[in-house]
Amino acid sequence: MSRGRSDTRRVTIRDVADRAGVSTAAVSLALNDRPGVSAATRERILATARELGWTPNTAARALSARQVDTVGLVLARPAPMLGREPFYMDFIAGVESVLVERRCSLLLRLVGSIEEEIDVQREWWQGRRVGGSLLVDLRTDDPRIPALSAVGLPAVAVGDPSLAGPYPAVWTDDDRAVREAVRYLAALGHRRIARVGGPAGLGHSAVRTRAFEEVSAELGLGDAVSLPADYSGEGGSRATRTLLASAHRPTAVLYDNDVMAVAGLSVATEMGLRVPQDLSLVAWDDSQLCRLVRPRLSAMSRDVFGFGAQAARCLFEVLDDGTAPSRPAPDPVLVPRESTAPPGAER
Repeated sequence: MSRGRSDTRRVTIRDVADRAGVSTAAVSLALNDRPGVSAATRERILATARELGWTPNTAARALSARQVDTVGLVLARPAPMLGREPFYMDFIAGVESVLVERRCSLLLRLVGSIEEEIDVQREWWQGRRVGGSLLVDLRTDDPRIPALSAVGLPAVAVGDPSLAGPYPAVWTDDDRAVREAVRYLAALGHRRIARVGGPAGLGHSAVRTRAFEEVSAELGLGDAVSLPADYSGEGGSRATRTLLASAHRPTAVLYDNDVMAVAGLSVATEMGLRVPQDLSLVAWDDSQLCRLVRPRLSAMSRDVFGFGAQAARCLFEVLDDGTAPSRPAPDPVLVPRESTAPPGAER
């Protein structure tokens, strides 16, 4: 049979996908005899593969058919920061709670860049080291989505569906939560509200920034000052000093995580401001940090452990059935504490 090709390079699933008019993910499912494509599509893909001279590796197919025993998670962030930020400790614990039920293991890697993560995920999938992966910290136009879907990696995107491409998404409604926090501070009487956000390139940072600006405009709060930071205490301190040294010092600040909020509380004290009499503070992701400092920090609280467990369950649906619907996780809920009050209130 003619291969239909004049060159001698190895035929890839991209070649098969282009010829069959389907996605590379569909080719991977068909060639590995996994559910998720119709019988007619499977037959068309197999016929195209035969025409091009591509034959599935029987050893690889045997490995792919076995029960999944490992899932992957790559975090593009420094190791010391991971240890200081409670969010991922709770998220990973939630993932592990599901893996225990399935008798599976988590393969975790810390990398320095998105490009390095793509290489690691490709290596894991093509080397049959993982059955699928969780993709976190989604970016706007995230390069991982096209790169990893092209090699057929089964995955769940932990983030807004608009960023997930062909992958199912598990997310929290950050837009609604930001609006709730700003409306709460405005109801207390604050007219100068600022925000210390996460890295500008992250998708959920963009969602929160847009919501913050829109709700501030709707409430007539004037300029909505939002400074990007890096989730670290040092970054939170620098951003807070910038805000508090400005000519129009805010009377309330919303932080994108608990570590930066605790750092902001220290900076306020250092600059002689009283919390909450002179400055109200709200953290994102309630944690023990928020409850151990004095005054205790008001926070947008969410079940991060449950968030991780839900993402893992969604991934196993993909692995078991070939597909899964996107789904929202429970929304963050505002928990007022002693760090918020009307501006100028005495306690």
